[in-house]
Amino acid sequence: MLYTSSMGEGIALHTADTQLFRDVFNASPIGIAVETLEGQPLFLNPAFCSMLGFSEEELRSKHCVDFSPPEDAEKDWELFQQLRAGSIGHYQLEKRYFRRDGSLVWGRLSVSLLNRGSSPLVLAMVENITEQKKLEEARFRHAAIVESSEDAIASVTLDGVIASWNAGAQRMFGYTEAEAVGKPVTMLVPPDLPDQESTILETLRAGSYIKQLETVRLTKAGKRIDVSLSISPIKDSSGAVVGFSGISRDITERKRSEEALRCSEERLRLAQQAGHIGTFDWNLQTGENTWTGELEAMYGLPPGGFGGTYAAFENLVHPDDRVPVNELVSESLKTEQPTHGEWRVIWPDGSVHWIAGRWQIFANRSREPLRVIGVNIDITQSKQAEQALRDSEQRFHLATEAGRMYSFEWNVTTGAVVRSSEHLQVLGVTEPLGFSHQQFVEKIHPDDRPKFWATVAGLTPEKPTAAVTYRVMLSDCAIVWLRSSGRAYFDGNGRMLRVIGMIADITDLKRSEEALSRMTRKLIEAQEQERARIGRELHDDINQRLALLPMELEQLKENPSEIEARVQELQRTVGDISNDVQALSHDLDSSKLEYLGAVAGIRSWCREFSERQKMQVDFKSAVPGVLPLEIGRSLLRILQEALHNASKHSGVRRVEVYLGEDSGEIHLIVSDSGRGFEIEAALQGKGLGLTSMRERVRLVNGTIAIDSKPLGGTSIHVRVPLDSGQGAQREAV
Repeated sequence: MLYTSSMGEGIALHTADTQLFRDVFNASPIGIAVETLEGQPLFLNPAFCSMLGFSEEELRSKHCVDFSPPEDAEKDWELFQQLRAGSIGHYQLEKRYFRRDGSLVWGRLSVSLLNRGSSPLVLAMVENITEQKKLEEARFRHAAIVESSEDAIASVTLDGVIASWNAGAQRMFGYTEAEAVGKPVTMLVPPDLPDQESTILETLRAGSYIKQLETVRLTKAGKRIDVSLSISPIKDSSGAVVGFSGISRDITERKRSEEALRCSEERLRLAQQAGHIGTFDWNLQTGENTWTGELEAMYGLPPGGFGGTYAAFENLVHPDDRVPVNELVSESLKTEQPTHGEWRVIWPDGSVHWIAGRWQIFANRSREPLRVIGVNIDITQSKQAEQALRDSEQRFHLATEAGRMYSFEWNVTTGAVVRSSEHLQVLGVTEPLGFSHQQFVEKIHPDDRPKFWATVAGLTPEKPTAAVTYRVMLSDCAIVWLRSSGRAYFDGNGRMLRVIGMIADITDLKRSEEALSRMTRKLIEAQEQERARIGRELHDDINQRLALLPMELEQLKENPSEIEARVQELQRTVGDISNDVQALSHDLDSSKLEYLGAVAGIRSWCREFSERQKMQVDFKSAVPGVLPLEIGRSLLRILQEALHNASKHSGVRRVEVYLGEDSGEIHLIVSDSGRGFEIEAALQGKGLGLTSMRERVRLVNGTIAIDSKPLGGTSIHVRVPLDSGQGAQREAV
């Protein structure tokens, strides 16, 4: 009979019912506890005791809140209080319980109030759900792993329809889960791989796996990405395949890296071939010496022809160089320092070649040498070049003796100049000159001294070399043209210390250039005359005849016909032709310069060019007098070339043109802010524009400076000197 002594009264039960209750209570697989309203256990069945590992007596001595961690006990006791107060009749709670060994188990607690009049009790039933919780935690953990994975994880049905789609798949392929689920997985397959997915599905349906298959897939944006696929069949409890689960890893960057590495290795191989470089790896433990094919070829051996030992290498070295090479190798093995050397080798055909070698010793922790890794470079050409240089220096010495040139060294600090003996012949003197550099400069023609000193002043540590051409007056008043080429040397503070160089007599060359200039000037004059003739012919003949056509076509309007629209179109076309021919005549004929003067003629041409090309030409002039016709014509042709180039290549629709006079020179500056160009590349190209401009400048004894770089605009600066004759001519005008 069950009873509670604290109630003060017994509760009689039928003996059979009492036994049945005890049997059910004791046999229940769910833990059962009967407690007072104060939470003190009265009865606990074996299942409850077994779940916690305590005896019934031990559990009776505890309070219900002692079974669980504080945070779980607090929730339970709060609900227990509500039950005792009558606010609720029962409650359920999942909570943890302490076992005797300190471990925790999960239980699903169901608590009800047994209302027995004046002596109510509490019935607590606890189901052990520890394994279920572990499964849930594992499922949640797996789900979190899937969702947080950077890889694309998805599942598909047997028919290849997407059933699940994680966040990694969305990031990789661009499709959201809603866009992907229910769609065929073939939407990710490029059109050029139509049968690949069918092959994959057939393999998986047969129960096989796909492991790290490298292929290509398409994103939502149509971008191709390299992926590695690992796919497994999903089976039910009976072992039947019900779907497939796959992981796609984006290996695009890895593929790029592999391709970059492959290209790098290929470039290295090509560089070794082009640079005549070979490598070797000598295993000091086994004695095996491995050579690349490039190294074998460097020693005149066919592929695989090297014996693979140090002795085989030694036999290839020139007999006179074997001892020095062996000493270098022995020393490097002792010091383990990077070593280099040069030696000769004899090829099987008997020819001698030069090799430069560099190698490094690799040792273990005990400092015992293990390997030697190094490179060899074929320096035969370099050695031949050195010999050729020595021969060239000898020939140069002979040339300076036979030719009209001499070397010099100028001590900038002291002003002293040391000249080679050939200066006697060049300068026409019988005794060595002892005057200083300043005294020599005083013999330079006064008009050339500023240019000479400007060249010297332009020497810097960044630009230490320069050349200058000037005239020197000899003692007999004869004029000699000299070209001085030198290199300056500076100290750590950028102060010039000395200049060494060569001075050559180019008097004959200058005379030839003057003769050529006269011939070229005549050619240009003839060309200008021909251009003027062609211009007048185009303007006075062809253009006049074309101008009559619109009037003749106008008469067709009096008798309208089906070709009226065509006639109007022809009228406009002929009018355009007339304008173009007239413009062409202006380009060819520089007669405007004769009628208007050079400055006004150039301004007029700029205005016409601006209108024809739909290009803004800002022309500014600061020339106080009248330009000689020869200079004006040259400047016009240079300007025409420059503006046509800007129109075609600069990419901008605005050009600035400045024509002015300063310090006895006429300045023409044409500049734009367009895309620019590489000057040296343009000079080496097929176009003759820059060459033509330079030639025209040279004919009027001027200079031209072209400053341009890609995306940095272009500036062309022409300087033409006004000599005394031209100055008098301008004053007379």
